[in-house]
Amino acid sequence: MDRQALIKKWTPSPLTLILLGLIAWLWFRPPADVSEENRPAPPWQVTLPDGRVLTSDALKGKVVLVNFWATWCPYCRKEKPVIDRFWKDTRSRGFEVVSISVDDSPEKISAWMQDKGYAFMAAPTNASVAAAFGYVSSVPTSFIVDAEGRIRHKIAGQVHYPRLEKLVVPLLPRTQQP
Repeated sequence: MDRQALIKKWTPSPLTLILLGLIAWLWFRPPADVSEENRPAPPWQVTLPDGRVLTSDALKGKVVLVNFWATWCPYCRKEKPVIDRFWKDTRSRGFEVVSISVDDSPEKISAWMQDKGYAFMAAPTNASVAAAFGYVSSVPTSFIVDAEGRIRHKIAGQVHYPRLEKLVVPLLPRTQQP
């Protein structure tokens, strides 16, 4: 095989280059866009897979990450260990997580959470959640609700630990210094 034929054989087509570029952009894109909301959240409630009803009123006094996700979403899967670690590190200071699945049944949510070893709350979405947070068109999307029940931030995309520290820690009560 001559050099010209070899080069032609291994030169990707423009379509291949475009697809590779798109894949790289989707994989390495910035993890999230954050917007300031600062608006009251209407009352909402979810039914946890074990049948307990969790209301927004029960979460008053805590800073809450309301995280919309799906088990099929690769970015959701990448952010869950981060959310779990941040929750474990800050729950004693009044931080809570409610993970809202946009399309899975309570049984599938429970099995998936148990299989991954996550202990924070997860539930399927419903009309009261949609009314409180609006229509979530892509996952992952998260909202940070302050201790007074105001939606402070919307995170459209994957969260990471430093971003959670920056957005959540200032809303938590200050720890007592000895």
